[in-house]
Amino acid sequence: MRDTSWMGNGNCRNLPPDLFFPTDGAGVEVAKRICEGCPVLDICLDYAIENHVDHGVWGGESERSRRRIARQRRVHLRSKQSLRDL
Repeated sequence: MRDTSWMGNGNCRNLPPDLFFPTDGAGVEVAKRICEGCPVLDICLDYAIENHVDHGVWGGESERSRRRIARQRRVHLRSKQSLRDL
C-alpha cells in the first residue's frame, strides 16, 4: 500500500468526501474547482492512476480524464522504451 499521508495536505481535507464522488457533471466541476491550486494535486492524480481508482474526482480529474491520462502515459512509456531499444 502506498503512503497516503499527503492526503492531509489537500484542499479537500476538511470537506465531505461526497463532494468528490458526484453523480452529475455539475458536481464534477465543483470538485475540480476545489482541486485547483491544491498543493498535492499531482500526487493525488498519480495515486489515483497508479492504484486504478475508477471513481470520483482525484487530482482535479474525472474518471474519464484519468483513463485518458493513463493511456497517454502508457503510450509515452512504450515510445520511450522503443527508442532505448534502437
